[in-house]
Amino acid sequence: MPIHPAIASKLHLLEGITSFEEAMADPAQRALLDEFMSITGAPQPPQVRTRDETVEGPHGAVPVRVYLPDGDGTDRPGLVWLHGGAFLGGDLDMPEADSTARQLAARAGAVVVSVDYRLCHGGVHYPVPHDDVVAAFRWTRDNADTLGIDPARLCLGGASAGGNLAIGAALKLRDEDGRPPAALLPIYPVAHSVLPPASASQAARMADVPPVLRFRPEDTDFLNTNYLGGPLSKADGYAFGALAVLEGLCPTLVVNAEYDDLRPSGEDFVARCALAGVDVRQVTAVGMLHGFLNTRPDLEPVDSALTLMADLVAGARTPQTLEVLA
Repeated sequence: MPIHPAIASKLHLLEGITSFEEAMADPAQRALLDEFMSITGAPQPPQVRTRDETVEGPHGAVPVRVYLPDGDGTDRPGLVWLHGGAFLGGDLDMPEADSTARQLAARAGAVVVSVDYRLCHGGVHYPVPHDDVVAAFRWTRDNADTLGIDPARLCLGGASAGGNLAIGAALKLRDEDGRPPAALLPIYPVAHSVLPPASASQAARMADVPPVLRFRPEDTDFLNTNYLGGPLSKADGYAFGALAVLEGLCPTLVVNAEYDDLRPSGEDFVARCALAGVDVRQVTAVGMLHGFLNTRPDLEPVDSALTLMADLVAGARTPQTLEVLA
Protein backbone atom coordinates (compact mmCIF):
# COMPACT_ATOMS: atom_id res chain seq x y z
CA MET A 1 0.00 0.00 0.00
CA PRO A 2 1.20 3.57 -0.63
CA ILE A 3 1.61 6.01 2.23
CA HIS A 4 -1.86 6.98 3.46
CA PRO A 5 -3.07 9.91 1.30
CA ALA A 6 -3.89 12.05 4.34
CA ILE A 7 -0.22 11.77 5.33
CA ALA A 8 1.33 11.81 1.86
CA SER A 9 -0.44 15.09 1.06
CA LYS A 10 1.44 16.75 3.93
CA LEU A 11 4.95 15.42 3.30
CA HIS A 12 5.92 18.71 1.65
CA LEU A 13 5.71 20.34 5.09
CA LEU A 14 8.84 18.45 6.13
CA GLU A 15 11.05 19.76 3.34
CA GLY A 16 14.19 21.25 4.82
CA ILE A 17 13.65 19.73 8.27
CA THR A 18 16.59 17.44 8.93
CA SER A 19 16.34 16.74 12.65
CA PHE A 20 13.28 15.87 14.72
CA GLU A 21 14.97 17.22 17.88
CA GLU A 22 15.76 20.56 16.22
CA ALA A 23 12.24 20.79 14.84
CA MET A 24 10.74 20.25 18.29
CA ALA A 25 12.92 23.06 19.68
CA ASP A 26 12.23 25.58 16.89
CA PRO A 27 8.71 27.14 17.04
CA ALA A 28 8.42 27.57 13.26
CA GLN A 29 9.55 24.03 12.49
CA ARG A 30 7.47 22.64 15.37
CA ALA A 31 4.37 24.24 13.85
CA LEU A 32 5.10 22.54 10.52
CA LEU A 33 5.70 19.24 12.27
CA ASP A 34 2.43 19.54 14.21
CA GLU A 35 0.54 20.37 11.02
CA PHE A 36 2.12 17.36 9.32
CA MET A 37 1.07 15.10 12.19
CA SER A 38 -2.46 16.50 11.70
CA ILE A 39 -2.74 17.60 15.32
CA THR A 40 -4.29 20.91 14.30
CA GLY A 41 -8.00 20.37 13.74
CA ALA A 42 -7.99 16.75 14.93
CA PRO A 43 -11.10 15.50 16.74
CA GLN A 44 -11.02 16.12 20.46
CA PRO A 45 -10.06 13.00 22.42
CA PRO A 46 -12.54 11.58 24.93
CA GLN A 47 -12.92 13.81 27.98
CA VAL A 48 -12.27 11.30 30.74
CA ARG A 49 -11.37 12.18 34.32
CA THR A 50 -7.66 12.49 35.12
CA ARG A 51 -5.50 13.02 38.15
CA ASP A 52 -1.77 13.24 38.70
CA GLU A 53 0.03 10.98 41.16
CA THR A 54 3.61 10.32 42.20
CA VAL A 55 5.19 6.87 42.44
CA GLU A 56 8.26 6.20 44.53
CA GLY A 57 10.92 4.29 42.59
CA PRO A 58 14.53 3.30 43.20
CA HIS A 59 15.75 6.52 41.55
CA GLY A 60 13.24 8.86 43.16
CA ALA A 61 9.75 10.08 42.40
CA VAL A 62 8.09 9.07 39.11
CA PRO A 63 5.14 11.23 37.98
CA VAL A 64 2.16 9.37 36.53
CA ARG A 65 -1.23 10.48 35.23
CA VAL A 66 -4.28 8.36 35.94
CA TYR A 67 -7.14 8.29 33.40
CA LEU A 68 -10.50 7.11 34.73
CA PRO A 69 -13.32 5.87 32.48
CA ASP A 70 -16.93 6.80 33.10
CA GLY A 71 -18.63 5.15 36.03
CA ASP A 72 -17.20 3.44 39.06
CA GLY A 73 -16.11 -0.10 39.67
CA THR A 74 -13.75 -2.41 41.50
CA ASP A 75 -12.98 -4.91 38.76
CA ARG A 76 -12.15 -2.75 35.76
CA PRO A 77 -9.31 -3.52 33.35
CA GLY A 78 -6.15 -1.48 33.68
CA LEU A 79 -3.26 -0.42 31.47
CA VAL A 80 0.10 1.06 32.36
CA TRP A 81 1.06 3.07 29.24
CA LEU A 82 4.45 4.41 28.10
CA HIS A 83 4.96 7.11 25.48
CA GLY A 84 7.82 7.08 22.99
CA GLY A 85 10.47 9.61 22.10
CA ALA A 86 13.71 7.71 21.40
CA PHE A 87 14.51 7.66 25.17
CA LEU A 88 15.33 11.37 24.77
CA GLY A 89 11.96 13.10 24.40
CA GLY A 90 8.27 12.83 25.03
CA ASP A 91 6.03 13.72 27.96
CA LEU A 92 2.59 13.07 29.41
CA ASP A 93 0.99 15.76 27.23
CA MET A 94 2.09 14.52 23.82
CA PRO A 95 -0.72 12.91 21.76
CA GLU A 96 0.95 9.48 21.90
CA ALA A 97 0.63 9.69 25.70
CA ASP A 98 -2.44 11.79 26.47
CA SER A 99 -4.70 11.16 23.49
CA THR A 100 -3.90 7.45 23.41
CA ALA A 101 -4.56 7.10 27.14
CA ARG A 102 -7.90 8.87 26.76
CA GLN A 103 -8.89 6.74 23.78
CA LEU A 104 -8.06 3.48 25.55
CA ALA A 105 -9.74 4.51 28.80
CA ALA A 106 -12.94 5.30 26.91
CA ARG A 107 -12.86 2.40 24.44
CA ALA A 108 -11.82 -0.33 26.90
CA GLY A 109 -13.49 1.04 30.01
CA ALA A 110 -10.03 0.81 31.52
CA VAL A 111 -8.09 2.78 34.10
CA VAL A 112 -4.94 3.95 32.27
CA VAL A 113 -1.79 5.00 34.13
CA SER A 114 0.56 6.98 31.87
CA VAL A 115 4.15 7.07 33.11
CA ASP A 116 6.53 10.04 32.92
CA TYR A 117 9.66 7.89 33.12
CA ARG A 118 13.07 9.57 33.22
CA LEU A 119 14.64 10.47 29.89
CA CYS A 120 18.25 9.74 29.00
CA HIS A 121 19.84 13.14 29.50
CA GLY A 122 22.52 14.37 31.88
CA GLY A 123 23.92 10.99 32.84
CA VAL A 124 20.60 9.14 33.00
CA HIS A 125 20.83 5.76 31.25
CA TYR A 126 19.53 2.22 31.48
CA PRO A 127 18.32 0.82 33.83
CA VAL A 128 16.85 4.08 35.16
CA PRO A 129 13.87 4.41 32.73
CA HIS A 130 13.31 0.65 32.97
CA ASP A 131 13.27 0.81 36.78
CA ASP A 132 10.82 3.74 36.69
CA VAL A 133 8.41 1.70 34.58
CA VAL A 134 8.64 -1.40 36.77
CA ALA A 135 8.00 0.77 39.84
CA ALA A 136 4.96 2.39 38.18
CA PHE A 137 3.49 -0.99 37.25
CA ARG A 138 4.00 -2.34 40.78
CA TRP A 139 2.44 0.81 42.24
CA THR A 140 -0.59 0.40 39.98
CA ARG A 141 -0.92 -3.27 40.92
CA ASP A 142 -0.49 -2.56 44.64
CA ASN A 143 -3.10 0.22 44.49
CA ALA A 144 -5.53 -1.70 42.29
CA ASP A 145 -8.34 -1.57 44.87
CA THR A 146 -8.07 2.20 45.23
CA LEU A 147 -7.94 2.65 41.46
CA GLY A 148 -10.87 0.30 40.87
CA ILE A 149 -8.77 -2.18 38.86
CA ASP A 150 -8.90 -5.95 38.96
CA PRO A 151 -5.15 -6.73 39.35
CA ALA A 152 -5.60 -9.84 37.20
CA ARG A 153 -6.70 -7.52 34.36
CA LEU A 154 -3.72 -5.16 34.44
CA CYS A 155 -1.89 -4.81 31.10
CA LEU A 156 1.30 -3.04 30.06
CA GLY A 157 2.02 -1.27 26.79
CA GLY A 158 3.93 1.47 25.09
CA ALA A 159 4.92 2.99 21.78
CA SER A 160 8.37 3.09 20.16
CA ALA A 161 10.88 3.57 23.02
CA GLY A 162 7.90 3.01 25.31
CA GLY A 163 7.31 -0.30 23.56
CA ASN A 164 10.89 -1.25 24.34
CA LEU A 165 10.40 -0.33 27.99
CA ALA A 166 7.11 -2.25 28.16
CA ILE A 167 8.77 -5.43 26.90
CA GLY A 168 11.67 -5.12 29.35
CA ALA A 169 9.38 -4.39 32.29
CA ALA A 170 7.09 -7.32 31.44
CA LEU A 171 10.10 -9.63 31.45
CA LYS A 172 11.30 -8.24 34.80
CA LEU A 173 7.85 -8.70 36.32
CA ARG A 174 7.79 -12.28 35.02
CA ASP A 175 11.20 -13.04 36.49
CA GLU A 176 11.20 -11.15 39.80
CA ASP A 177 7.54 -11.11 40.79
CA GLY A 178 6.17 -14.21 39.10
CA ARG A 179 3.25 -11.90 38.22
CA PRO A 180 3.49 -10.80 34.59
CA PRO A 181 1.00 -8.34 33.10
CA ALA A 182 -2.26 -9.76 31.80
CA ALA A 183 -1.16 -8.70 28.31
CA LEU A 184 1.64 -6.79 26.63
CA LEU A 185 1.12 -4.18 23.88
CA PRO A 186 4.37 -3.01 22.22
CA ILE A 187 3.38 -0.61 19.43
CA TYR A 188 6.00 0.02 16.70
CA PRO A 189 8.67 -0.98 19.24
CA VAL A 190 12.43 -1.22 19.10
CA ALA A 191 13.34 -4.60 20.59
CA HIS A 192 16.93 -4.89 19.31
CA SER A 193 20.16 -3.12 20.21
CA VAL A 194 21.15 -3.56 16.55
CA LEU A 195 18.21 -3.64 14.15
CA PRO A 196 17.74 -6.65 11.88
CA PRO A 197 18.28 -5.77 8.21
CA ALA A 198 15.24 -4.71 6.24
CA SER A 199 14.00 -6.81 3.35
CA ALA A 200 14.58 -5.49 -0.15
CA SER A 201 10.90 -4.57 -0.46
CA GLN A 202 10.90 -2.77 2.88
CA ALA A 203 14.08 -0.86 2.00
CA ALA A 204 12.52 0.25 -1.30
CA ARG A 205 9.34 1.29 0.51
CA MET A 206 11.29 3.48 2.94
CA ALA A 207 12.72 5.57 0.08
CA ASP A 208 9.39 7.42 0.08
CA VAL A 209 9.81 8.58 3.69
CA PRO A 210 11.43 11.99 4.37
CA PRO A 211 14.84 11.85 6.07
CA VAL A 212 13.56 13.48 9.29
CA LEU A 213 11.24 10.49 9.84
CA ARG A 214 13.85 7.81 9.19
CA PHE A 215 15.77 5.65 11.67
CA ARG A 216 18.95 4.82 9.81
CA PRO A 217 21.57 2.51 11.38
CA GLU A 218 23.68 5.43 12.56
CA ASP A 219 20.59 6.94 14.20
CA THR A 220 19.55 3.81 16.06
CA ASP A 221 23.16 3.13 17.08
CA PHE A 222 23.34 6.59 18.66
CA LEU A 223 19.95 6.34 20.35
CA ASN A 224 20.50 2.84 21.69
CA THR A 225 24.03 3.59 22.85
CA ASN A 226 22.77 6.69 24.62
CA TYR A 227 20.03 4.63 26.28
CA LEU A 228 22.51 2.03 27.49
CA GLY A 229 25.13 4.56 28.50
CA GLY A 230 27.81 2.42 26.91
CA PRO A 231 28.56 0.04 24.05
CA LEU A 232 25.74 -1.99 22.56
CA SER A 233 27.59 -5.15 23.55
CA LYS A 234 26.56 -4.53 27.18
CA ALA A 235 22.84 -4.83 26.37
CA ASP A 236 20.80 -7.48 28.18
CA GLY A 237 17.32 -8.85 27.66
CA TYR A 238 15.65 -6.28 29.92
CA ALA A 239 17.19 -3.47 27.87
CA PHE A 240 16.29 -5.03 24.51
CA GLY A 241 13.72 -7.79 24.63
CA ALA A 242 14.93 -9.62 21.52
CA LEU A 243 17.98 -10.67 23.57
CA ALA A 244 15.87 -12.24 26.33
CA VAL A 245 14.54 -15.72 27.00
CA LEU A 246 10.91 -15.18 26.02
CA GLU A 247 9.24 -18.35 27.29
CA GLY A 248 6.51 -17.49 29.75
CA LEU A 249 5.93 -13.99 28.43
CA CYS A 250 2.30 -12.92 28.66
CA PRO A 251 -0.04 -12.70 25.62
CA THR A 252 1.35 -10.02 23.33
CA LEU A 253 0.02 -7.77 20.57
CA VAL A 254 2.59 -6.02 18.36
CA VAL A 255 1.38 -3.34 15.96
CA ASN A 256 3.98 -2.25 13.41
CA ALA A 257 3.81 0.66 10.99
CA GLU A 258 4.17 -0.28 7.32
CA TYR A 259 6.56 2.60 6.58
CA ASP A 260 8.94 2.34 9.51
CA ASP A 261 12.65 1.52 9.74
CA LEU A 262 11.87 -0.13 13.10
CA ARG A 263 9.41 -2.56 11.53
CA PRO A 264 12.03 -5.35 11.12
CA SER A 265 12.65 -5.18 14.88
CA GLY A 266 8.98 -5.63 15.70
CA GLU A 267 8.59 -8.43 13.17
CA ASP A 268 11.67 -10.28 14.40
CA PHE A 269 10.52 -9.94 18.01
CA VAL A 270 7.16 -11.46 17.09
CA ALA A 271 8.92 -14.39 15.40
CA ARG A 272 11.04 -14.97 18.50
CA CYS A 273 7.93 -14.88 20.68
CA ALA A 274 6.19 -17.43 18.47
CA LEU A 275 9.19 -19.78 18.60
CA ALA A 276 9.15 -19.44 22.40
CA GLY A 277 5.50 -20.49 22.58
CA VAL A 278 4.19 -17.03 23.47
CA ASP A 279 0.58 -16.22 22.54
CA VAL A 280 1.52 -13.44 20.14
CA ARG A 281 -0.32 -11.53 17.42
CA GLN A 282 1.16 -9.14 14.89
CA VAL A 283 -0.70 -6.47 12.92
CA THR A 284 0.68 -4.00 10.38
CA ALA A 285 -0.91 -0.56 10.19
CA VAL A 286 -0.98 -0.16 6.41
CA GLY A 287 0.06 3.16 4.93
CA MET A 288 1.23 4.40 8.33
CA LEU A 289 4.57 5.85 9.41
CA HIS A 290 6.38 5.42 12.71
CA GLY A 291 4.64 7.34 15.49
CA PHE A 292 1.15 7.09 14.03
CA LEU A 293 -0.45 7.27 17.49
CA ASN A 294 0.57 10.95 17.40
CA THR A 295 -1.68 11.49 14.38
CA ARG A 296 -5.45 11.71 14.01
CA PRO A 297 -7.47 8.89 15.57
CA ASP A 298 -10.06 9.26 12.83
CA LEU A 299 -7.65 7.89 10.19
CA GLU A 300 -8.89 4.35 9.55
CA PRO A 301 -5.60 2.52 10.28
CA VAL A 302 -5.13 4.48 13.52
CA ASP A 303 -8.73 3.88 14.58
CA SER A 304 -8.34 0.16 13.83
CA ALA A 305 -5.12 -0.04 15.86
CA LEU A 306 -6.76 1.68 18.83
CA THR A 307 -9.71 -0.70 18.60
CA LEU A 308 -7.41 -3.75 18.60
CA MET A 309 -5.51 -2.39 21.58
CA ALA A 310 -8.70 -1.57 23.49
CA ASP A 311 -10.21 -4.99 22.80
CA LEU A 312 -7.11 -6.73 24.16
CA VAL A 313 -7.02 -4.56 27.29
CA ALA A 314 -10.73 -5.08 27.92
CA GLY A 315 -10.52 -8.86 27.59
CA ALA A 316 -7.10 -9.77 28.98
CA ARG A 317 -6.84 -11.62 32.27
CA THR A 318 -3.94 -13.29 34.04
CA PRO A 319 -4.64 -17.05 34.31
CA GLN A 320 -5.72 -18.12 37.79
CA THR A 321 -2.88 -20.64 37.92
CA LEU A 322 -0.33 -17.83 37.68
CA GLU A 323 -2.10 -15.86 40.40
CA VAL A 324 -1.96 -18.85 42.72
CA LEU A 325 1.74 -19.39 42.03
CA ALA A 326 2.39 -15.72 42.77
